Amino acid sequence: MTRKEWEELRKTGIGATDASAIIGLNPYKTNVELWEEKTGRRQPKDISDKPYVEYGHEAETPLRKLFALDFPQYEVSYVPYDVVHNEKYPFIFATLDGRLVEKGAGRKGVLEIKTTEILKSMQYENWKDKIPDNYYVQVLHQLLATGWDFAVLKAQLKTVYEQGRDVRLNTRHYFIERADVEEDLEYLLEKEIAFWDCVVNDKKPNLILPPI
Repeated sequence: MTRKEWEELRKTGIGATDASAIIGLNPYKTNVELWEEKTGRRQPKDISDKPYVEYGHEAETPLRKLFALDFPQYEVSYVPYDVVHNEKYPFIFATLDGRLVEKGAGRKGVLEIKTTEILKSMQYENWKDKIPDNYYVQVLHQLLATGWDFAVLKAQLKTVYEQGRDVRLNTRHYFIERADVEEDLEYLLEKEIAFWDCVVNDKKPNLILPPI
């Protein structure tokens, strides 16, 4: 799949980065704004040329290779624009940063890679012992789309000091077993089905504002 084909595909369903907006946990977009995008009333913002987006794109490959080195118990594979659709609800799909297979057991998992620059100490708190809500929902969506057994989120937190003369990296790994989040998956599935029904029937959903 080419990038252009992938961008067209995103208009035909719900991707992982859409999921948090549907339930009011996206700090940058409401569920109504997402509905307007999916129904053609609003054009999504193009942020592909933003420095942090370009950095994340370029860093993804070496971070994936590092994951494979640090966790040899998994087979790690990747192809560009690797899209997986839910078998029952094909409008639910995910573009994967990597596929995992647990050696010996054969269990299948999702690899999600995040890079972020820490600008305020409060941002570290959002990553302390947990995944920030919007990223957690993104991983849940990937489990919905794939139906697989587990997911791993690899996060690189970068802090720049002394006007760029000192860069410190903090890498964290968060492991999510499908069996531990079944209730959250059921809730998200219900909300995504309801949201897509609003898109198909051109019915504006009730506004859900993200928490302050």
